[in-house]
Amino acid sequence: MNRVKYASTFLIMLAAAFFDGCGGSEVKNDPDSQEVLADAFNKLISLDTVKMEEVRNEILLTGKITFDENHIAKISSMSGGIVESMNVELGDFVRKGQVLATIRSIETAEYSNQFTTASSNYEIAKKNAELTNEMYRNGLASEKDNLTSRQELLKAQGELQRIKEILSIYGDESAKRYTVRSPIDGIVVERNATKNMIFRLEDAQNAIFTIADLRYVWAVGNVTESDIPDVQPGYQANVTTVSYPDKVYNGTVSRIMNVIDSASKVMKVRIELTNPDYLLKPEMFANITVFYNEGQLKLACIPSEAIIFDRNRNYVMVFHGKGKIETREVEVYHPVGGKTYIESGLKEGEKVVCKNALVVYNALNS
Repeated sequence: MNRVKYASTFLIMLAAAFFDGCGGSEVKNDPDSQEVLADAFNKLISLDTVKMEEVRNEILLTGKITFDENHIAKISSMSGGIVESMNVELGDFVRKGQVLATIRSIETAEYSNQFTTASSNYEIAKKNAELTNEMYRNGLASEKDNLTSRQELLKAQGELQRIKEILSIYGDESAKRYTVRSPIDGIVVERNATKNMIFRLEDAQNAIFTIADLRYVWAVGNVTESDIPDVQPGYQANVTTVSYPDKVYNGTVSRIMNVIDSASKVMKVRIELTNPDYLLKPEMFANITVFYNEGQLKLACIPSEAIIFDRNRNYVMVFHGKGKIETREVEVYHPVGGKTYIESGLKEGEKVVCKNALVVYNALNS
């Protein structure tokens, strides 16, 4: 069904509705009022141009949100001891270098004593080298004595520097405590210690804290065996969650795990996402849509809102000019991602009504 109609009937209906709301004044069908109505009509609708695009299809996956392992830090104790203070709670945001906890331990106490001894030895060697050098210049000490005092000073300085570097790793150059600091900005997502908790030396390898920068997360999707050939790295993907169904996160397939899980019989794929508002949380359920091209096939493409389904047929409203709209039947290939591919009925460059297309259709075809 191809019908070209002028929109004057629809404009008069629009005007009638407007003037009825203003007290039932008579509609005047004069050029000035028609111009005003045409302007109102143009504001009511919006147009889109028909484009030829490579046909894309989509695969719907289920999955979940997980940490981005490239933006996570697991912090373990470097020695056994007693947790003297705990400064953060689970879920707290921390800055790089912020103190998370302090641990009093035998190892740090021993290094602290070594630091005190090394500092004292360095000061003694420094004064001795200065005195020997002064005596050498006055002829009261030999060159060998002067050289020996300098070597002793360098040796004491090296030992002091060694102890300082060790203590800086523990977090403090003088106190008998191990200071645990955050190496990155992020959120505390795991805490496995409490105040006054005792760490044994063999437990020191276990993570006390896990800090995650949740501005970057992964969506891990489950791909069934039949869909494996249609998922490749680099494909565009959209992710939504149950908590925020109307918020779409755009990403790309960054990695395919080429292993099928023996229990679930699915292959995992990873989509990298940015999460600047921190709305995505690890372990959230995720709906994932992966888009892929169907070979080299190109078809006319328009927004899906421009399609009108009536009496088991699909129509679009083709805009030919001011006040002139055609109702045209089209053959739909398939919709995907808010777009619809048209197999026949439209040409590249034509304009179709998107906003309020159904209202226009009903007004011109009633």
